[in-house]
Parts: sequence; C-alpha cells; structure tokens
Amino acid sequence: MKTIAIGVGENKNILEACNIFKNQRPDTNIRLIYDDEELVKAVLDEETDGVVRGSLSAINIMHDLKEEYPNLTRATYVNSPNYEFLLTPVGIDEGNTLEDRFEMAIKCGEFLEKLNKTPKIAVLAKGRKGDYGRSEEISTSIEESEKLTEQIQNETEYDVNNYYILVEKAIKDKCNVIIAPDGIIGNIIFRTLVLLDSWPSYGAVTFGIDRIYIDTSRDQTVDGYTRSLILAHDLVHGNK
Repeated sequence: MKTIAIGVGENKNILEACNIFKNQRPDTNIRLIYDDEELVKAVLDEETDGVVRGSLSAINIMHDLKEEYPNLTRATYVNSPNYEFLLTPVGIDEGNTLEDRFEMAIKCGEFLEKLNKTPKIAVLAKGRKGDYGRSEEISTSIEESEKLTEQIQNETEYDVNNYYILVEKAIKDKCNVIIAPDGIIGNIIFRTLVLLDSWPSYGAVTFGIDRIYIDTSRDQTVDGYTRSLILAHDLVHGNK
C-alpha cells in the first residue's frame, strides 16, 4: 500500500481533511508529521511515496529542499468547472529572473503534456503595453514579458501570448499556464483567487525534484487540503 506524508501545523483543518481523504481513498496510508525536519526527511525517503506540506511553515522546508534540489520551483494547480491552469511563480522569492520564469514555463508545459493536455501559456507583466515609460519598474517588466514570450515562441512549439497585466483576459481565454511577473505578484493572485474567492486549488506542483511533493498554504480550508491529498494520491498511483 502506498504512503503519503502530510505536515500538521497550527491549521488543524489538516486533520479533518485526512479523515475525509482516508474515507475516499482507502488504498493509501496517511502519515502525520509535526516537524519541519521530519517532513524534509519524508520527501527524501524512498519508502514514502508522496508528501504534502500541509500547514507547516514553508521557510525551513523550502530552504532545506533547495539545498538538495537547487532548481526546485512550484506552480499552483487551479482546477474549477470553468477554468484549469497552473499559476507560477507563487513563492515570494521565486521567479525573479527571466531565465527562472522561462524554466517554469517549460516545466509547466511538460507537466500538462504528461496529463495529455496541450499547453496554452499566458505571460504577464506589471502593466499594459501602453504603460511603458510610467516607471522604470513597469518598463522593465514589460520588456521582460516581451522577451519571455519571444523566447518561448522560439524555443518551443507551445501556444504563448503576452497578456501584459490583463490576467482576467488570460483566464477567460482558457490559458492553462499563467506566468506572473514575479513570485510576489503570483502569490497575491493565488491568495485572491483561492483563499479569498474560493477557487479550488489542488496545491502547488513542485518541479525540479524527483519526488512527489505538493506544496500548500498554511491558510487552506478542509476542502483545499483534501484536494491536495487527492492530487498527491493520483500522482503516486499514476492517475495523472
């Protein structure tokens, strides 16, 4: 029988989610972990098939995992009846360079292809195209979004478009990969859609690691943690 480990911190919604999950997926054991270091050990332990961060803090866990996997990145997987997409970067210290965001776009595309889905990528910036010149930060972001779009077009066969700041249009156009200008903005988009407006998130898929690790917010609901456990289960069992 497969085993999934999950971190239990201050948000006890985890425990209720585990009970729901065990009733829905009795073919998988759940191992509760209450310590950051033990969770990292579980990720690296080949006897543990998948790990969900749960409500433990990300700071120490991500730091230790990046020592083992320096190219580790995350993309939140949002899947509602109307919209399905990967949002990245979502870590506030991730996606700060053009090269980082290009690699994230590639990883997201490869993940979707494994699910037999065709990647449709939206690149975002910190302003509309016509906002160029309003500040150095906005101009730099617009320039980088155009370079990133061109690089993805030149080096892949993915459908990619620059939506600049129009994230709402990218979602309405059913883009299934959304590349935020940086991790801070990506994190705010995630919190607005998922934690405030209750869009269903399955957690963040982690790339650059040869283990199944689903990153989650410390502020998730019972349903949110249950979905993350189900995603880990499906990946462990090869259902996705």
